[in-house]
Amino acid sequence: MTESTPSAPGAVRLNKRMAELGLCSRREADEWIAQGWVKVNGRPAEMGVKVTPADRVEVDRKAEEHQQQQVTIILHKPMGYVSGQAEDGHEPAVVLVNPRTHWREDPSRNRFSPPQLRGLAPAGRLDIDSVGLLVLTQDGRVARQLIGEDSGMEKEYLVRVAYHGLGRPAPMGQLVRIDDDDAISTNVQAVFPPAMLARLRHGLSLDGQPLKPARVDWQNPEQLRFILTEGKKRQIRRMCEQVGLKVVGLKRIRIGRIVLGNLPAGQWRYLGADERF
Repeated sequence: MTESTPSAPGAVRLNKRMAELGLCSRREADEWIAQGWVKVNGRPAEMGVKVTPADRVEVDRKAEEHQQQQVTIILHKPMGYVSGQAEDGHEPAVVLVNPRTHWREDPSRNRFSPPQLRGLAPAGRLDIDSVGLLVLTQDGRVARQLIGEDSGMEKEYLVRVAYHGLGRPAPMGQLVRIDDDDAISTNVQAVFPPAMLARLRHGLSLDGQPLKPARVDWQNPEQLRFILTEGKKRQIRRMCEQVGLKVVGLKRIRIGRIVLGNLPAGQWRYLGADERF
């Protein structure tokens, strides 16, 4: 690595390069560089340095050992808890991670210890009024895989709905929505227009941007199954509103290859050493 590296073609900050290589997250990379655990072309790396793909990046075994001690938690989040920081008097889901709520049937050999809470953060969000699978991790590689800019990880949901209809046109092109009392909550599948189901699959926009194609099918006459590869804020609820549906229950049951399974609400387990998203 030379002084001219920052202006060399393809040069990026070392922490970004380490994340691209799948070594760690950018935050972890900065911590490792500060600890002196990273070398570039055989020399200790400095914070903020830029590298090219031709530069050789080496990580000390201490960093690898530190990473191996990090945990990823699979939590069945109940209603009333927020995914991240506490807000509006509601507790964050991480408060549920303690010895008392550890699932008795967890096959992992890991045992809970307080240091596992240090830096434990949600890899994705699940709304306060939604339930199901929430991933909490200390491992930046897992976070990048699930919520990184280039992540296309599938997330699967079961969504109970009621049909309000789209109402009738009003002045200025607005819609008058049917009152809640008139909503159809049984055998919704029979009255929901197939054309609207097609729009849920592809053709809607949120925040001025078109949504990626989604897989949406009826699980039963009152419940839809959504499979998404993106996660805008309250995406499913806002999608449903655009086609006259109201979400009355939402449960995430899968992220990638990891399923919620029989994990009880309010309990958690470790991601197994042989499990991959």
